[in-house]
Amino acid sequence: MKRVLNVGGNDRRIPIPDIYRGWEHLMLDIDPASGADVIADARELATLGESVFDSVYCSHNLEHYYAHEVPRVLRGIRHVMKPDGFFYVLVPDITAVARAIASGLDIEDVLYHSPAGPITPKDVLYGWGKEIERSGQSWFAHKTGFTARSLMSALHAAGFGAVYPGHGPYELAALAFVSPPSVERQRDAGLLPA
Repeated sequence: MKRVLNVGGNDRRIPIPDIYRGWEHLMLDIDPASGADVIADARELATLGESVFDSVYCSHNLEHYYAHEVPRVLRGIRHVMKPDGFFYVLVPDITAVARAIASGLDIEDVLYHSPAGPITPKDVLYGWGKEIERSGQSWFAHKTGFTARSLMSALHAAGFGAVYPGHGPYELAALAFVSPPSVERQRDAGLLPA
């Protein structure tokens, strides 16, 4: 059975992409209250087993580390991924947020509505304020941000040679492979029809 590690998943009720349907899903989170399979800081991924996951999924977690820590997290992701595996990452799109502010949106106005509630530019830039206040945990704060170019640069610098970028409203996405993916891995990642 194929295995995916969901880094910083926060809560098992948060769905992961359909491409992982039928896969064994393990969640890693820093918060013991999350119910994660692995309680650990993503900066310590290199201490886990090597080459054990077919994919690593990381949705809106990479921005919770300082810029100088991002390479360490990405190296850890490569460490736990099988050599032919893939990394699926989602982060806020700082360029899109900056455009919204430049067009007149205030930093505290609603930028969009998420399943968790309204999100402001301030939430995207600094972390979801309501959750930081509710939990009292500083790990929910955002410590860096990404543009399309800076995300691609970070992935390439970490040794991901084949990167397929994507985006949604106020969100950047990428599928990253260490080397050009086989047809099977392209299907696994949703780049080709199953």
